[in-house]
Amino acid sequence: MTAEVKKEEKQVESEVVIASVEEETTVKAVVEEEKDEAKPEGVEKISSFKEESDFFSDLKESEKKALSDLKTKLEEAIIENTLFKKKKESPVKVEKKKEPEAAATEEEAKAETSEPAVVAEDSPKEEAKTDSDVTQVAKAETIEKESPEEEVKAEAVVEEEVKAENVEEEEKKTEAVVTEEAKAESVEQEEEDETVDNDIELWGVPLLPSKGAEATDVILLKFLRARDFKVNEAFEMLKKTLKWRKEHKIDSILGEDFGEDLASAAYMKGLDLESRPVCYNIYSVFDKEELYQRIFGSEQSRENLLRWRFQLMEKGIQKLVLKPGGVTSLLQIHDLKNCPGLFKKELWVAIKNAIVALQDNYPELVSRNVFINVPFWFYAGSTLLSPFLTQRTKSKFVVTRPAYVTETLLKYIPADEIPVQYGGFKRDDDTEFSNEAVFEVVVTPGSSETIEIPAPESEGTLVWDIVVLGWEVSYKEEFVPTNEGAYTIIVQKGKKIGSNEGPLRNSFKNSESGKIVLTVDNVSSKKKKRVLYRYKTKTESSC
Repeated sequence: MTAEVKKEEKQVESEVVIASVEEETTVKAVVEEEKDEAKPEGVEKISSFKEESDFFSDLKESEKKALSDLKTKLEEAIIENTLFKKKKESPVKVEKKKEPEAAATEEEAKAETSEPAVVAEDSPKEEAKTDSDVTQVAKAETIEKESPEEEVKAEAVVEEEVKAENVEEEEKKTEAVVTEEAKAESVEQEEEDETVDNDIELWGVPLLPSKGAEATDVILLKFLRARDFKVNEAFEMLKKTLKWRKEHKIDSILGEDFGEDLASAAYMKGLDLESRPVCYNIYSVFDKEELYQRIFGSEQSRENLLRWRFQLMEKGIQKLVLKPGGVTSLLQIHDLKNCPGLFKKELWVAIKNAIVALQDNYPELVSRNVFINVPFWFYAGSTLLSPFLTQRTKSKFVVTRPAYVTETLLKYIPADEIPVQYGGFKRDDDTEFSNEAVFEVVVTPGSSETIEIPAPESEGTLVWDIVVLGWEVSYKEEFVPTNEGAYTIIVQKGKKIGSNEGPLRNSFKNSESGKIVLTVDNVSSKKKKRVLYRYKTKTESSC
C-alpha cells in the first residue's frame, strides 16, 4: 500500500471519528417524485439517472465524434505498442552555462594578472570584494615581483582556481536537474518494457477497434460517459484500468477462494425490471465482533476483503451481455439493517476504498446503488464518502428508510424477483411457483377490496401469495363453494395485520368447485394501500 493511500485512509479515519460524534447530522436529499398523492417521504435520492443507449445511431453527433476519436487513439496505441509507455523522445542535453557573476570574476582575475600596477592603484576602491578577490589581489602583487616565467605560471594557476570554483558551483546547481532526468529516464525505461498484444481484451471484449467487435463500442462508451465524453480523460482512465487489473491480477481473481466468512456478506439473486442481475450486499454480518476482527484485524485481511469485492463484481459481469441493446450493467442493493455504526472506522475506510476502486475501474457497470433500511447516522457517513465520488456516481444513489423498502424495490425489481425478506415473493428453492403473473389491487382509504381465486375443479389445491405494502389492514380468507346451499369455509379468520408483516403464503385443498375470496379492509382514513398477489391452481392431474 502506498504512502499516499495510507495518508488518505488516516484522513478518512479521522473524519469518521468526527462524524460518529455527530451521527444525528441530517443531509438534505431530493425526495423522489411519485405520480400518486401517497408519496413515501422515506424514499430519497440525490438525483435522477437514466441509462443511455449503446446504439451508435442513438448517440449525439458530439458523442459519435468522441467515440470515433477514442477508437483512433486506442488503435494507434495498441498497434504502435504505446498503450503503456510514452513515445521515445530524444534526451534533453543539459548545457552548463556560466553565471554572470562567475564570468565577471574570471574577467577580473585576468585583468588583475595582466595589469598588476592598475590593481595596486585601485585597491582602495575594492573594499567590497570577497576574501577570494583579496587573495587574488595578493597573489597578483606577489607575481609582480617574480620573473616573467613565474608570472605566467602564477597567472595560469589563478585562472585554474577560478575555473574550478565556477565549475563546482555550476555542478551543485545542475545536480538536482540531472537527478530528476535520471529518474524520468528510469520510469520511461520501465514503461518501455511493457508490451501490448493486439488481442488485448477487457471483460472478454477485444479492445482493438479494427477487429470490428460490436461490444468494443459498448466498453469504450462506458469510459467516455464516466468522463463526460472527454476523449483524453477517457483514454487515460482506460489505460489506468488496464494497468490496475494487471498489477492486481484481476483476470485470475475468479479462481481465488476467500473462505466462508464473506459468503453471506453479498450474493447475486434475481433480475430487475430491465433483466439486469441484482446483487444484494448485507452489512449486518459485520456486526459480529469475532467476524469483524477476522475481516478487518490486519492489512492483509482488509486487502482480501477488497479482492473478494472485486471478484463479486467480476462474477456479475459474467452475467452481462455486452453488446448494443444487451444487458450491460448490474443493480446493486445495499441492506444497512444492523450495520455497524461510524465508530467502526475500519469498515468505513474499506467501504470508501471499494467504492473508489469500483468507480475508477468498473465505469458504468452499475445502473443504480439502492440503499435500504438506512439508519439516521448513514447521512453523516455519506458526507465522508461524497468527496471521493463523481457527480455521475452520486446520481445513481437511491436511499430509503425501513418503512419503504418494498415500495422502493418495486420501482426497479418485479415482485416475484424480490426476496421474501424484503416484501417480495422470491423464496429459495420454491417449488410452488415459477413464472405465474403477479396482480395488483389498490385499496382506497376507508374501503375494502376482495380478490377472487377460481377453483373450477371439484378436486384440487389452490396456492397463493399476497402482500400489502405497509399492511395496517384487516385481512381474512374464505372458500366459497359454487353450490349456493353449501357452507362458506373460513380459511383464515379476520385479523389486523401490522406494518412489519411480510408476504403471506397459504393453500387450500378443495373437494368441490368454488373460489377463494381474500378480503382486504383498509382501516386508514388517509393512505391508500397497494396489494400484490399471485396464485396457482393445481388439479389432481397436475399434482
